[in-house]
Amino acid sequence: MDSSRWVFPKKTVVLILMLIVVSPIFGVLLADMFGYHEPLDVAAEALNLPDLTELMNWTPFLDYTIPELPAGVGYIIAGFIGVFIILSLGVLLSRMVRRT
Repeated sequence: MDSSRWVFPKKTVVLILMLIVVSPIFGVLLADMFGYHEPLDVAAEALNLPDLTELMNWTPFLDYTIPELPAGVGYIIAGFIGVFIILSLGVLLSRMVRRT
């Protein structure tokens, strides 16, 4: 097998794609249904800290959303971007290690 090519097992790719697609079920639907809030948000609210989310937003997807699109679509797109970043870093780091 050529070591310069990355080959991912088909089952792994299918599993990752399925998890990305179902992520809105957990991050949007069930979170709303059960009233889930991020623990740091709960702590900040208990301490009466101001919400600075809009002032200090450094992320491209605030709360995994994209303006004008349903929340679930934002979760799926954020999932694809996250997987792409992690896989890219893994490939980059493995190439750096291989060269040394």
